[in-house]
Amino acid sequence: MIQECPGSQRFKKPYPETFKCSRCGADVEIWSDEFSAPCPQCGIKVKRGAGGDQCCLDWCKSAKECVGEKIYNDYLKNRKK
Repeated sequence: MIQECPGSQRFKKPYPETFKCSRCGADVEIWSDEFSAPCPQCGIKVKRGAGGDQCCLDWCKSAKECVGEKIYNDYLKNRKK
């Protein structure tokens, strides 16, 4: 059994974060396990950080075991979008 890293919690127990839309300034809610969300005011895609922020699932060799296969595969699929 591996010990969990703190970075995995944003995927195991997602939480909402608020970002500002660069076009209209509206608040956009993006969950911690998502890379982007549409702005509720103007509809453009708002991304978290520059390029979605790299996290432990990108480089850790135990990532799939740590968060589980479904969460890991969903992450990889959404990362490509």
